[in-house]
Amino acid sequence: MAAITLDRVLTEAESLPADEQVMLEDLLRQRRLESWRRETADDARQAAEDFRTGKLKSQSADDVIARLRAGLNADAG
Repeated sequence: MAAITLDRVLTEAESLPADEQVMLEDLLRQRRLESWRRETADDARQAAEDFRTGKLKSQSADDVIARLRAGLNADAG
């Protein structure tokens, strides 16, 4: 199957009737949200597995915040 360019997709979408353009927009938004949810769930499962196997260690919120601030300060400087 040949690759379709974004420009081609937009041109085709613009040729649809207005109600179908709205439907397409809704479908794309819904699919993107579902994809984001799956990715987030996969990341959470991986983080839980990493924690169970000892790859991640528990830390206090204060320690995490301090490390984040130190990283931001290093990036800014």
